[in-house]
Amino acid sequence: MLQASAVQYARSGDSYIAYRTQGHGPENLVLVNDWFSHVGALWEPNSPYLAVLERLAGLGRLIVFDKRGVGMSDPVPLGTLPTLEEWDDDVCAVLDDLDVDAAHIIGKGSGAPIALLAAANHPDRIRSVTLVNGWARLGVASDFSIGVSVTDQERMLAHTYMSPRAFEIVAGEQLTPEVADWCQSYFRHAASPTTVRTMRRWLFEVDVRSVLSSIHAAVLVLARRDAWVGLAHAHYLAERLPDGRCVELEGAADLLFTGDTDALLDEIEEFVTGTRPQPRIDRVLATVMFTDLVDSTRHAVEMGDRRWHDQLDAHDRNVRTALRRAGGKEIKTTGDGVVATFDGPARAIRCAAEIRERIRSIGLEVRIGLHTGEIEIRGDDIAGIAAHIASRIESQARAGEILVSRTVRDLVAGSGINFEDRGMFALKGVPDEWSLYAVLD
Repeated sequence: MLQASAVQYARSGDSYIAYRTQGHGPENLVLVNDWFSHVGALWEPNSPYLAVLERLAGLGRLIVFDKRGVGMSDPVPLGTLPTLEEWDDDVCAVLDDLDVDAAHIIGKGSGAPIALLAAANHPDRIRSVTLVNGWARLGVASDFSIGVSVTDQERMLAHTYMSPRAFEIVAGEQLTPEVADWCQSYFRHAASPTTVRTMRRWLFEVDVRSVLSSIHAAVLVLARRDAWVGLAHAHYLAERLPDGRCVELEGAADLLFTGDTDALLDEIEEFVTGTRPQPRIDRVLATVMFTDLVDSTRHAVEMGDRRWHDQLDAHDRNVRTALRRAGGKEIKTTGDGVVATFDGPARAIRCAAEIRERIRSIGLEVRIGLHTGEIEIRGDDIAGIAAHIASRIESQARAGEILVSRTVRDLVAGSGINFEDRGMFALKGVPDEWSLYAVLD
């Protein structure tokens, strides 16, 4: 991992602005994060931001700072905030301290108005602008109907820090308890309760619509389709920026580290460097297992949601125990089944047999399909014809049956594992007919 610098300070007027850098290269990227930030905590070992920061730092030197009033920068009097122009000064102060003539700027959420103002005020210093779920004005106005309503503003301002449920809505996905706890601690270190109230009130008052036509740098507007800010803000920006372009991304994530971060960062990399990253594809030989609970819908109806949920938890525990014992790798769950890979077909068959017995012990049955072939590893998932064949074989298996391809049977010859020929099958989406064999008890 690229090492982040120690916390440094730049002088901005009478204030000191805390910042850190990560990475090296000819390009400089300034990240203007949301209204809350704490550069001391961002790079903690358990920070969920680490992977995103590492990826951005791979494009050049990443510069992250705390606006005055939050994080490790100088505080401001309670109940007050710097002007938008003073925050713009903070950006320039950090660039000056690093002797940076020009940089690409990324504005996340409420960092967007600051990034836009910097681009308008300093066209010679801002090479490009990327906005992530950003906006020019957030609150509703007589000439701005897409803004957050007064009623919703009051509801949001009624609380100091976001509740865990509200934060999960903003995150756009369910967070693990560890990540949720880290984030709550991060926010409290980033800003005091009074500062939070003042900052959140500012969110609905700031308005940089008047500067949009003066920004001549290229601007990439990235927006999640279902994020709480709404796509209307992204389209509003792109339509009014002289060189603006909007890209819609799937999901509801409104935090840099949630949602499909690869899709987000791919767009930023292409915009900044001019080259879209090629997906890394690793090909390996593996035995692929697909499992599926038999009659899961009927069981769910008969048991009810609570009992069925408990049964699924028991299913998952038993499957994972068997995988761990056999050295299998869980790729993903399918709701009522699992996809796993093994480096040997005999281990896969023995694991399948253990899974079958364990699931029977909790009153359920599974069907299992196995095939050995070359797969493509794409991040945490797999792809390729071998995975597709294993899935189709599983769909042909009977209740309680472990069904394998001829490839698997031939590879375990001499292992003492016995099979029964089930005949030839046409597998949907797979050419030719396939000989399938059931593993005998």
